[in-house]
Amino acid sequence: MNYKMVGFVLGRIFWIEAVLMLCPMACSALFGEWDIVLSFLWPALVLVALGMLLGLRQPRNTTIYARDGLVIVALVWVLMSVFGALPFMISGEIPSFFDAFFEMVSGFTTTGSTILTDVEAMSRGLLFWRSFSHWVGGMGVLVFAMAVLPMTDGRAMHLMRAEVPGPTVGKISSKLQDSAKILYEIYFVLTVVEVIILCLGGMPLYDALIHSFGTAGTGGFSNKALSVGAYNNPFFEIVIGIFMLLFGINFNLYYFILLRHFRDVFRSEELRVYLGIVAFATITITINIASLYDNVGTALRMAFFQVASVMTTTGYATTDFNLWPNYARTVLVLLIFIGACAGSTAGGLKVSRIIIFFKAAKQDLNRMVHSHAITTVRFEGKPLDEKTLRGVHNYFNIYMLIFSASVLLASLDGMDLITTVTAVATCFNNVGPGLELVGPMGSFADFSDPVKLLLTFDMLAGRLELYPMLALFSPRLWRKRPSALHS
Repeated sequence: MNYKMVGFVLGRIFWIEAVLMLCPMACSALFGEWDIVLSFLWPALVLVALGMLLGLRQPRNTTIYARDGLVIVALVWVLMSVFGALPFMISGEIPSFFDAFFEMVSGFTTTGSTILTDVEAMSRGLLFWRSFSHWVGGMGVLVFAMAVLPMTDGRAMHLMRAEVPGPTVGKISSKLQDSAKILYEIYFVLTVVEVIILCLGGMPLYDALIHSFGTAGTGGFSNKALSVGAYNNPFFEIVIGIFMLLFGINFNLYYFILLRHFRDVFRSEELRVYLGIVAFATITITINIASLYDNVGTALRMAFFQVASVMTTTGYATTDFNLWPNYARTVLVLLIFIGACAGSTAGGLKVSRIIIFFKAAKQDLNRMVHSHAITTVRFEGKPLDEKTLRGVHNYFNIYMLIFSASVLLASLDGMDLITTVTAVATCFNNVGPGLELVGPMGSFADFSDPVKLLLTFDMLAGRLELYPMLALFSPRLWRKRPSALHS
């Protein structure tokens, strides 16, 4: 393993996080919260010092191997969350390390689960940092780093593979740094457009920034206890609902739109299935909950927003869907696992994996019936090789093992079954709210510290597609240069 390069990249990331902390510091100063400014200043100074220690001199060997990429990505997300939690602890607004770490991991992984029971009592600067972490983590911390820092070795692609969600990862430009810049430019423009539209609709700028950060990163932190429902404003709900769906689409498709390759967008199999699932869930839930509301229009609006929020793993809410009938709640739980498109800011298994999994199952069935038939699994019009198919199956197997083990361990806290299962599901899939005690109007405050730590692992594992976090616990990965892992 290239330990010097691992340390060098970590040092550069520490500098980036220190610079990012200037934003909540400015927000705190703007609202006269000078004690909160100091709560950010000390961690920022520590990050600068660590950055100088690790990232000042670039090592001679700048090669980043596959295993280096896994370790770098995992350590970056863990350490950024640790340092990001310090302002909450220093200010005394979240004094417990486990609670502050849970909140910050939930922010950077764009999960949106919270231990806060009175979010509106928090200072403006810390609420801004909490939601800003969604925006930073949404597209990926390392993708952001690659957009602003040059990576001298072509194998930096291993960083993007380890961080960007989906069964396959490709560049949209010949240069990796250009790809990262294009992705963040699209991301930034969409965020600004949403902020402007919300402000034009009458939402205060601070609130518009908070909810746009959460929408862009598909995170879901709000500065309101009742989330988006606090405004009781159909315009805000429709705008945020539409943008949640937009941020759940593979960002490569937006690049195709910029190139005017509209045919490639319309032919996207994953996009069609994604929108089809949203439409089916919205319509059937509307029918199921129609009797709970004054008219069908209101029921449709409520169903659309909750479906968009859960499908994209954002986690905003306009109503307490804990009170909905069993069918509606069951559909939402299923959407928690599905997630949105690969290459988006959303969590979950991803629509692309679901499609491939079903097609592979169909292929296996055909082979059983017609043993001599030669069949191939095609996705987005292209045949998939055995390596990709095997990767999808392996991912699902590991996913289910971690999920089952997490539910078993979390059950030791003595919560009811629905709370326990949906708490793990919503953290593992980076959604935010679950059902019962962890519903949209609840919190994770009642879980014990060990279970909160377990759930933070689930959030990180879910956001990083399992392997980087598992790699940290592999002794073989830390041994000196086994040749099989050099590629």
